[in-house]
Amino acid sequence: MVVAAALWASDYLFEKLSMGKIDLIKKPWVIIGVAVFGLLFIINPFIYNSAGERTYIQDPLFGNEKIEFEPGIHWGGVLARTQQWPDVMSTEFDSTSRVHIRFNDATQGDAQANVRWELPKDEVAMINLHKSYRKPENLQARTLEPYARECLAFAAQLMESEVHYSGGQSKLKEDFRDQLLNGQYVLSTNVSFIFDTIRNEQIKITNTDIRKNPDGRPLRIPSDVQTYQVKAVFAAVPHVDYEPIVDEKLRAKIEQSTKESIAKQTLITAQQEALTAKARATQLLEETRAQEEADKLKAVIQAEKLKDVAQQEALQAKFVADKVEQEGRAKAVANQALRSAGLTPQEQAEWDYKKHVDGLKAISEGIGKTTWPSVMTFGGGEGQPVNPIEALGIKALVDISNQVAKPTK
Repeated sequence: MVVAAALWASDYLFEKLSMGKIDLIKKPWVIIGVAVFGLLFIINPFIYNSAGERTYIQDPLFGNEKIEFEPGIHWGGVLARTQQWPDVMSTEFDSTSRVHIRFNDATQGDAQANVRWELPKDEVAMINLHKSYRKPENLQARTLEPYARECLAFAAQLMESEVHYSGGQSKLKEDFRDQLLNGQYVLSTNVSFIFDTIRNEQIKITNTDIRKNPDGRPLRIPSDVQTYQVKAVFAAVPHVDYEPIVDEKLRAKIEQSTKESIAKQTLITAQQEALTAKARATQLLEETRAQEEADKLKAVIQAEKLKDVAQQEALQAKFVADKVEQEGRAKAVANQALRSAGLTPQEQAEWDYKKHVDGLKAISEGIGKTTWPSVMTFGGGEGQPVNPIEALGIKALVDISNQVAKPTK
């Protein structure tokens, strides 16, 4: 700002002098003003911070150092040495500067990554950082970029490429960021052999693990990032371009997974159809059984009903027969009493006729009041015909009537 004011003043004075509007002899203050602005331009004791910047300041007379973190104009000192630093720096590995990585299964790839670094907010740490690197470009080229490359490469060695493309992207990012913040892992390689029965040979298996302290925490390799309190506030690995063999492996796995998914879905569909058919058959069987049970129960109820009706009708017929027999006996006793009293032959004949007619009338009325079954089955002894009249009890009624009608001796 001071430099800009000095330049503006010099341009203004030069313009006035060229136009003859200022007489240096009569106005010496002009010369003094130009001299002051020129001196300020040379020594420049002020510094200016934009938002997102801090400035390293060293006093040339006494060698004092300080950091101005706040934005705005600050007093730096006469002939002070200054260096501006950003509050945040970024390290990017794009499509033109990708990080070459190798996975645990020896497959390779090229990864794109992005890291955002926050420079230390502590004045002492920032002064030490400036002493070591002098300017941001040196810090980026000498430490931040190579350190990020190594951390990403170490993180890739902890997994196979198949694990990465099968959902391990977050694990790769987690291991990457953990090393950026806390220091690189110390890795150990374990080699073992297994016998492959198909190839009939020994196969070498290499496993890479993180070495740990006795307390279980990972061993770390410290760097200037931790020493000078540079903090990785953001880290991302948005894309990894695998070598062709990995792409072929991935394509084969996708095809196999698709076939398994289709086969599984077909099996599930077939099982569901079988269960549906079985359920329908069971339902039809239960419905048929229920209908048959209902028909059977209905037949039993009807048979029991017919049996009960037949029994009631038989009892009613017997009751009528007994009644007729009792009435006949009563009339016979009455007739006997009349004969004992002495009747004329004509009266005796009329009495017998009337008795016979009354007996038949009583039988007729009894039969008429009786409810007979619509179908009756008769059976007799071997070789003997069945007389329906006898089966119905009518013959007994007629015999009783005849017996009543016979003259009493």
